[in-house]
Order: sequence, then C-alpha cells, then structure tokens
Amino acid sequence: MSKLYFIPGSQDLYGEECLRQVAADCAEMVDFLNEKLNGVVEVVLMPTVETSRICVEDMRAAMNDDACVGVITWMHTFSPAKMWIKGLQILQKPLLHLHTQANEKLPYDLIDMDFMNLNQAAHGDREYGFILAKMNIPHEVVAGYYKHDHVVESIRQFAEVAKAIAFSKDLTVATFGNNMRDVAVTDGNRLEAQIKYGWEIKYWGIGEIVKLAKEATEEEVDAKMAEYLDKYIMDTDNVESVRQQAAYEIGFEKFMAKNNCEAFTDTFQDLFGMEQLPGIAAQNLMAKGIGFGPEGDYKISAFSAVLMKMAECREGATGFIEDYTYDLTPGKELELASHMLEVPASFARTQPKIQVHHLGIGGKADPARLVFDSVTGDGIQVTLIDLGDHFRIVCADIELVEVPHPMPNLPVAQIMYRHKPNFEIGTAAWCYAGGAHHSVVSTALTRDDIAMFARLTGTELITIGDDTTKADLQKFFMK
Repeated sequence: MSKLYFIPGSQDLYGEECLRQVAADCAEMVDFLNEKLNGVVEVVLMPTVETSRICVEDMRAAMNDDACVGVITWMHTFSPAKMWIKGLQILQKPLLHLHTQANEKLPYDLIDMDFMNLNQAAHGDREYGFILAKMNIPHEVVAGYYKHDHVVESIRQFAEVAKAIAFSKDLTVATFGNNMRDVAVTDGNRLEAQIKYGWEIKYWGIGEIVKLAKEATEEEVDAKMAEYLDKYIMDTDNVESVRQQAAYEIGFEKFMAKNNCEAFTDTFQDLFGMEQLPGIAAQNLMAKGIGFGPEGDYKISAFSAVLMKMAECREGATGFIEDYTYDLTPGKELELASHMLEVPASFARTQPKIQVHHLGIGGKADPARLVFDSVTGDGIQVTLIDLGDHFRIVCADIELVEVPHPMPNLPVAQIMYRHKPNFEIGTAAWCYAGGAHHSVVSTALTRDDIAMFARLTGTELITIGDDTTKADLQKFFMK
C-alpha cells in the first residue's frame, strides 16, 4: 500500500500540554483520513516538527521509504519556517500543504489565549507558505476543514497524482525500433525525459519479441485464447491470425516482466520477422495498464502508463489514441480518432469483437484486432511534447460521442469526440500549442488532475476548454 507521510508543525514555546494536544489532534485527523482514503493510500503520522533536526529526520524517513509517495504538512500552531528549510531541501517527493484546523467552528463563548495559541493555522500556515514560495518548491495547497468532502476529495486527488509520479520515477519503456522515420513530434531528448520524469527509455530489437512469440507453447497460446474468448467475441474464421496475436502478447508479457518494463513502443517501419502488426496484443496489454506508443513514440507510451496509473482507482477509460480525420458539418464538427489497430480495449462501450481484416500499411499479413464502439461522456485529451528547452503538456476538454452513422468499411475501434469550446477554437488552440497527433484520452481524469501533475513536476501546461476564447489564441499561442 502506498503511503502519505503526515508531518505537523509546531514549536516548544507553548509547553508540553500544548504539544500533547497537537499530537492527539493530528492522530485523530490521520485516523479520519485513513478511513476516507481506504484502498487508495495509507496516511502515516510522523513526529511533530518542533526543531530543524526533527524536520530533517521526518523528511529523511519519507525519502527512505519506497512506499511513501508524498508528504502532507500542516502547521497546527505557529511553526517558525526556518526550522523547515533543511528538511524541505531533502524532500524530493510530492508535497501537499494542508491548510486546515482541528476545529471546524470557533467556540465564541469560551475562546481564550490558550485556545488561540493552540489553534493558529491561519498564523502558522502563512509562515510556512512563505518559505515554500521563497524556496520555489512545487506543492499543492488544500484549504478548508479537513472533514469536509471537498477537502477529502482534494487529498484523494493528490494521493492519486502522487502515486502516478512515484510510478513515473520508476518507469522503464521498451522501444522496439526507433521512432518513425521523418516524424518530428514523436522524437525528443530521451535523456532529459529521464532526468525530469524518471523514465528509463531503452532500445531493443523487435526480434526479441519474434523469438519469444515463436517459443510460446501451444498450452500458453491456448490459455491466452481462452482469455480472449472470456472477454471478447470471436467474429472471424481466421483463428490462426488471432493465435499469432496471442503469441505476440505472450512474447511482450514475458519480455516486459523479465526487463521490468511497464510501457513499450513499436513502429511499422521496423517489424522485421513479424508476420502481423501487433493488434489485439497491443489493445489487450493497454487494457491492463501497459503504456503504448506507436511510431516509436516513447513520450506518449510513458505518459499513457503514468495517466492510467493515476486513474486506476476511478471509473472511466484512459489510454492512447491518435487523431485521424474530421466531420466538418457546420455546427456539428466531430473528430474520428480511430487508430488503424491499437485502440485500448478499455474504451469499449459493448463487448468487443475479434476480427481480421487487410491493413494497407506495413506490408504484413492481415492482423487480428478488436472492433468496438467507444464509451461516451466528458473527458480530456492530453499530450506531452518536447520543445527542446522544456517539455509542455497540452490538455483539452472534449466530449466523447456516439458515432452518428455506421461505418461498415472501417473495421477498427471507433472513438469520436467533440472539441470544446468548439471545433474552430479547440483545434486551432491545439495546433498553436504544438499538440501532437498522439495523445491520451480519459473519461476518468480531469483537467485539474493534469494541472496538479504539471505543477508537481514543474512542467509547462496549456489548457483548452469552454473557457478558451479567440483572444486566448493571440495571448497564449502566438508568441
């Protein structure tokens, strides 16, 4: 279970009785949060910071505990911020400043200076907030009574983002082949990506998968086929093509387990030895939380894995998608984002069908793939690009909709969505911002989740939605 360390602040000026009450109030708060966050994260109460030495010890403990994904701090009383400097310099994990009180309401008839000294978050948290600003430490601030629903949900959101960041820092991406020749946006500085996000991006030849697929036993392929039939509808007579995809998936699973990889890329320009492009194999792996990027797009492969981790405790679909073509009917503009093969099965609204069809790209045999209509509802489209001197996240609000007319000659998974605030502004903003044609779509995550991830990782963020205007295009995108 992932942990959040809860570190309260005070000082010895107010005496032992006050400090005992601080500890008791914090224990009650931590018990409450553990009840509310059960299954998401465990909150661990740490010794109250009264001195610089205690702060350093608490932060070292957080850094040395691999299960600790982040830290919550709260100044119960006034805690002089100089004693936090050395500890904050040690901390390299997400930080939440909880601006709250042990009491919801003031006891107007009874309040005295003892009460004031004990309950002065309005005083102490401002001192603490200053040192965070002074030291330019990325952090979140959640303000309000800790038992109120919106505060609990904000802490839950922080926990989910912190877990995703911890996952990111330990993420390895297997790139089978390089990025697609002459494509710009899928390229970038892999070393900078590792320094900033922790992603270890490693190259292997696709022959590694070819070899493992050939070594897959009949029993292993039969078991994978049983998995497919349990989840999907067999809608083809070409069972051998499906079994080939099963062997590929077995190969990917074995390889990734052996090499501790949680994401991978391939490219149809480098599939030497493979009979088909990975179809079901990629779709089924993504549905299990494995990141994927076609055309060697290691950034979207890693980013999709991180965002799927962030969304794992929520309802909704999250995964890779690729922009393709539009319906430009005035006032009813839509985007069809059906990739040629690799749309995650998690987007299926109904039980997917396994079909085999010709694919006019890659020069390989007809691949087996999952065909389905996608879920509907509000969501986001988000991508990560490398601009040379910095990374940028572009996040757009969208609405996933039903396909308005049948497309019998397009036997692929079909995802369609409407851009917000409208097609003209939404797509223009995406282009001005340099948004890639590979992205992650999610009906589980929100723009606020992405904004928190961007703040905590120090990544530039451009957002697009109902609040975006034509004036914003001039202000933000035409620099």
